[in-house]
Amino acid sequence: MRTTEFVLGLIGGIFGFLGAILALFIGGVDAAFNETGSSDLTGLGWAAFLFSALAIVGAVVVKSKAKVGGVLLLISAIGGLISISLFYAISTILIGIAGLMALIKKDKEDKMAA
Repeated sequence: MRTTEFVLGLIGGIFGFLGAILALFIGGVDAAFNETGSSDLTGLGWAAFLFSALAIVGAVVVKSKAKVGGVLLLISAIGGLISISLFYAISTILIGIAGLMALIKKDKEDKMAA
């Protein structure tokens, strides 16, 4: 069972959504006060929102296909960190640990076969 990876990925994805919403809010405020009427942070907040959704998908997939879920979790952790950096810091740690555990940890069936 990959319960630990699932829980870490799910919690990290939820924190990622909160960070993305905060980035979208700050981007909206920046756009309101900016002379051009737009903000780069808004687009990056939407990207982080998508990476958070990918983290939750990876957390669900990790229960059946550990390697695929681990790769999805690591892509989500790195992508979210690049997009909104500090707003995604807690999520990057949680999702990154879940992704690494999914890729490194051996299944019980593999241990018994060896």
